[in-house]
Order: sequence, then C-alpha cells, then structure tokens
Amino acid sequence: MLKRIVIFGIIIVAAIVGYNYIYQDHRSIENEKAEFVLTSNEIAVQFSENLLASEQTYLNKTIEVSGLISEINTNNITLDDKVFCQFSEAVEPSIKDNSKLKIKGRVIGYDDLLEQVKLDQCTIIN
Repeated sequence: MLKRIVIFGIIIVAAIVGYNYIYQDHRSIENEKAEFVLTSNEIAVQFSENLLASEQTYLNKTIEVSGLISEINTNNITLDDKVFCQFSEAVEPSIKDNSKLKIKGRVIGYDDLLEQVKLDQCTIIN
C-alpha cells in the first residue's frame, strides 16, 4: 500500500512540474529592457556576414533598433529595407515613410531571401 502511495505522489509531483513548465507566463517584450541597441544597418551587416554567430547572439533577445521607415503596413514596418518589425496591434496612421524611428522587439530570425532581420512583438519607442 505504501508503495502505491509513493508512486501516486511521484506522478502528482511530475504532473504539476510538467504543467508549470509547459504553461509558463508569456514574455512581455514591451516591459523588458533591451539587451542590445543597434541601428538597422549594424544588425543587418552582422547577420549577413556571420549568420550563425549573429543568431547565437541575438535570437530570442529583446533589442532596440533604429532606422528610416522604408515600408509601412497595417501591422508591420520595415526599417531601411533591412529590419522587418511585426506589431501585435495596428500601427499608428500618423507614422509616415522616410521618418526616423526607434523600435523595440524580439529577434525571431533572418530571412536569407529578402536579406531582412525579423522582429516580432514590436513597440515604437519614439
């Protein structure tokens, strides 16, 4: 009987630990402090020159990137044709092309075809 109670206890503890591991709180990139502050040209050059090292450095990290807006859509902005920033909410209509902007977001990768660094969960700093 004691053996069954111990096994049942271990199963309960493992289930609780597994549940807490799988259903962790989501990161709030907006409230996180940026680990790196760069221009769009600096980060694009780093990714194009050494993709593996750049991914190890920046992947899944919060960064601030600044540059000129080259393209703007409802939920995304492209800076200097080098950094693609995806927003959770619609971008303010008052923001115009060719204006300087600083954006904070999480690096999710590099698109070899378009040669763009991809950010998500972005917010506009200024």
